[in-house]
Amino acid sequence: MSQHSDIRRLRWSLLAVSAAGALVLAGCSGGGSDSGGSDDGGDSGDETSANFSLMVAQANDQDDYWAETAAKYTEQTGVEIEVIPYPSDAYNTQVTTQLQAGNAADMMVLAPGTGQPISVVNLAEAGFLEPLNETSAATIPSGTEAEYSFDGDVYAQPAALVPVGFIYNGAGGEEVGIDAYPETYEDLLEACTTARDGGKTFTVLAGSVPFNTGLFSMLISATRVYAETPDWNEQRAAGDVTFADSGWRDVLEDIVEMNEGGCFQDGVAGGTFDSITQGIGSQSSLTAAVPGSAASSISAGTGLDLTVQAFPPADGGEPYTLASANYAWAVNASADDAVKASAQEFLDWLATPEESQAFADLSGFVSISGATADNLLPIYSPIGDLLENGDYAGLPNATWPNPDVYNALGVGVQGLLTGQKTVDQVLDEMDAAWGE
Repeated sequence: MSQHSDIRRLRWSLLAVSAAGALVLAGCSGGGSDSGGSDDGGDSGDETSANFSLMVAQANDQDDYWAETAAKYTEQTGVEIEVIPYPSDAYNTQVTTQLQAGNAADMMVLAPGTGQPISVVNLAEAGFLEPLNETSAATIPSGTEAEYSFDGDVYAQPAALVPVGFIYNGAGGEEVGIDAYPETYEDLLEACTTARDGGKTFTVLAGSVPFNTGLFSMLISATRVYAETPDWNEQRAAGDVTFADSGWRDVLEDIVEMNEGGCFQDGVAGGTFDSITQGIGSQSSLTAAVPGSAASSISAGTGLDLTVQAFPPADGGEPYTLASANYAWAVNASADDAVKASAQEFLDWLATPEESQAFADLSGFVSISGATADNLLPIYSPIGDLLENGDYAGLPNATWPNPDVYNALGVGVQGLLTGQKTVDQVLDEMDAAWGE
């Protein structure tokens, strides 16, 4: 494969995973009780095992772990699953539009929580989702039940644990004199200078894309906010804290300092997903803030040996990272009863330890049952102890009350990069978006 082809493939892979930080997935046409994928029963001998359709995000032909999982189930049971992939950047609009029109797929992949248009709780409250059984409920990580439930029922089943961090090219760092990944934020600033002196930049950011600037900000917040105050979101909901008077100020001030210190690529404010793929693929940048599974796909596309690292804590702080079940399986409430039963059988199969681990290995994620030294992919070795010990927070925006808060963060960081906004303005806008 040519380098040009590798970079193009990498760009589409990053489009999916970077957007996944905000879970901007793909859309669907057709499905529900009218879908061609849910007409007939399968060959498993179970009268309830009807065929069904599944809508997913797929940025490129290599991003096919949803389809491969469905094909494996079909091979074992005879139940046909029509997997309908859609471009990642259209998914939010398409899901809500198709659900409202009554022709969405029988199953879909959604975002847990309340912070996005396709969040589980929002769609369950609107009556679009079917309640699931106790097997699905048992897969939900402890403490996150509210992200999958409404009015006493569970409406989605988490697919896998998705660590978010800095993907890091250690060999590229050694080329310019960075012998090890920075242990503290102060070390990171020094590494930024060292990388610049060697003709590289420490990190590449899609500065014109709110999803990526927001994800980068949330990655920093792991150590600046949630390591010390894991229940910060609950405190914000109670009105006990605000963005303006908390560690979120440190998050944004760090971004300003990194920008002034030359940590980002030149022209960062205009950066796109192409900037990330070209920066990592050409080794002109050493890190990028994306979901950890990107390290696998990027390594496969470029031959680079990448790992997933936590954002360095401030001096005296403890390492902490982000990891959460960013993807959740759900069933369309308007599907036929036989289809709903068949879809639940599929979810029961996915919930088994064997298939949970198989999906994690295939997708580059971590089994929803939890991280252990035995089940982690090598790319996660630098944060393996954090994952195994539970030293991580979920994506903060999953339980924010509306999508406007995350948008205020992502757009606000864009303003910080251009100098058109101040830290105070961004924090005030986030608090205003949250409301009372």
